Amino acid sequence: MTELIFVLVPLVLICLGVPIFLVLFSISILGIFQLDLASLKVIQSTMFGGLDNFTLLAIPLFILAGDIMAQGGIAKRLIAFIMTLVGGIPGSMGVAAIGSASAFGAMSGSSVACVAAIGKLTIPAMEQQGYGKKFATSLIAATGVIDIIIPPSISIIVYAITAQVSVTKLFTAGIVPGIIIAIFLACYVMVRAGSMNIARTTRSRFSEIAKAARSAVWAMMAPVIIIGGIYGGVFTPTEAAGIACAYAAFISVYIYKELNWVGVWRICVHSTILVAQIMLLVAASTVFGWVITTSGMPQELVSLVAAMHLENWQLLLLINVLLLFVGSILEPSPAILILTPLMAPLIVSTGIDPIHFGIIVTINLAIGMFLPPFGINLFAANALFKVPMPQLYRGVLPFLVIYLIVLVMITYIPQLTTVPVSWLS
Repeated sequence: MTELIFVLVPLVLICLGVPIFLVLFSISILGIFQLDLASLKVIQSTMFGGLDNFTLLAIPLFILAGDIMAQGGIAKRLIAFIMTLVGGIPGSMGVAAIGSASAFGAMSGSSVACVAAIGKLTIPAMEQQGYGKKFATSLIAATGVIDIIIPPSISIIVYAITAQVSVTKLFTAGIVPGIIIAIFLACYVMVRAGSMNIARTTRSRFSEIAKAARSAVWAMMAPVIIIGGIYGGVFTPTEAAGIACAYAAFISVYIYKELNWVGVWRICVHSTILVAQIMLLVAASTVFGWVITTSGMPQELVSLVAAMHLENWQLLLLINVLLLFVGSILEPSPAILILTPLMAPLIVSTGIDPIHFGIIVTINLAIGMFLPPFGINLFAANALFKVPMPQLYRGVLPFLVIYLIVLVMITYIPQLTTVPVSWLS
């Protein structure tokens, strides 16, 4: 009966198109009644208790910071500077797009915002150089998910809160995987550009690099302040998010002058709508997590896996397949909120490092964002750049292979995530 309530019923509701927060609330209420766990009063106290979390404030603040940076000229100047650095190498425009997405991820952590901001600035340029719109758009759809992996990542923050592990340690663990993915993607783009006979851009002169650097210096300071402040112990991730908002608004209004305060207000309103959706999900998932834990289902799952006598590598393989499937249907945050209460006790019981596992979860769900046929980045790219979905499905396949190779590396070479974390001690 427990499996029916917590597995089959939500699957049916999701397939019927019921909003995720309603699925979570419905299953929680059904579980409370069916299993006689408590009175419905527990929903209110658990829901507001889950939202009363200082770390959770980082999510709306990073979303707002990303929106301001995308529209306030920061992303544009960052791309222009990176382009001067990679000019002259094969596939320079594509490599610049990858570098820009990685840098943007180090400031905002929002994948769809990255696709919109970086894509609008780089796809037309790549088309002019002969990459083709399908390749350029597929690259941006796949590259945008680096923001999910590289710190500060909203998905990592959600996982840290749900699994009750250190945000800073998870941020540190995500650096190496993000860099590896960016390098692999850049190498592929360089090889592909050579096979497509795309002319190299002119190598920038030192004076041009210096000019772009002067223009982008305020933009480049954003990740330095955010990441440096967190790892330097100057402020917490939540405080870093608040500083990022203030910094982005100040630079966009007074230095670059591409926004006024009316524009900032409009961005705040737009971000508030997205934040409200996420917070409603967090509230619903907190109740769901309480019901799952109280029902004893995690303990039953641990016992079931123990009885199967699976090696850790076999268990991780099964979890990867499950997460890829879920990630192709759900966005990272709701997927994390639904699955973490089930998986966290299982991972602890098998001795797998929860920080390492958090990065495995994040990479899987990042891949799901551009995994055909339902990846959200594919729909975002289709809506923004008008590339037919069948073309995008074919276009992202090489990038999908690259991500899966990195996923296998990260899954079975835990030192790639655990060693950098050990340096914090």
